[in-house]
Amino acid sequence: MSGPWDKAAPESRRAKGDKARREVLGDAHVEAAAKRATPFDAPFQEMITEGAWGTLWASDAISRRERSMLTLALLAALGNFEEIPMHIRATARTGASAEDIMQAFLHVAVYAGVPRANRAIAIAKETLAEMEREA
Repeated sequence: MSGPWDKAAPESRRAKGDKARREVLGDAHVEAAAKRATPFDAPFQEMITEGAWGTLWASDAISRRERSMLTLALLAALGNFEEIPMHIRATARTGASAEDIMQAFLHVAVYAGVPRANRAIAIAKETLAEMEREA
């Protein structure tokens, strides 16, 4: 089992991060993000690829399904609603089901507040419906 903060060289974390990001979000999403990148935000893209994707998402300490659920709950709890559709779409690749998503948001309701959970559920319903129409 590899830990999230292994001693891999940055190049290795970057490669792991790019691979994990593509597996979770899909090639099209990663390619579009790369096209939008500018010299100004390139350091941020590098940091999230190495840090979030090359350590946490590349780790096998917990499953990607569990990671999806944690991520969605944290995004909702912190009110980062603009990131929720991307991570709802990622559940098609991580194995988190609609029931898993609801369970994450029920936890948000109890531990972070009903209004945040309510907003996250509305976003999830809309995104899941879009995904169904696109299938």
